[in-house]
Amino acid sequence: MEAIARKRFIRQSPYKIRYVLNMVKGLKVEAAVNKLSLTNKKASSYIIEVLNSAVSNMMNIESDVNSDTLYIKTAYVDEGPVMKRFRPAAMGRATGIRKRTSHLTIIISSEKG
Repeated sequence: MEAIARKRFIRQSPYKIRYVLNMVKGLKVEAAVNKLSLTNKKASSYIIEVLNSAVSNMMNIESDVNSDTLYIKTAYVDEGPVMKRFRPAAMGRATGIRKRTSHLTIIISSEKG
């Protein structure tokens, strides 16, 4: 059995979230949450939030599932919309700033995949 959880429009670049997400791919959910709680990165809080949501979704689908046997089957980050801003630069110019957003998706499963 599988459960999916998503968080969209995270105000952090996908590159930074992928760096943290690659540490926990394929782990048990409980081990991943323990590892992320000790990680000093902003993205770890978003990933923990989505993992807890996926476990909750799994409990809604099947009430007799043990959370100790759940694995992260798939986890990926897609790029969301980019907010474009400008700031003043030298000699009367303006330089662009791209504020990136992300869409985080995690699929958990009861069997290792």
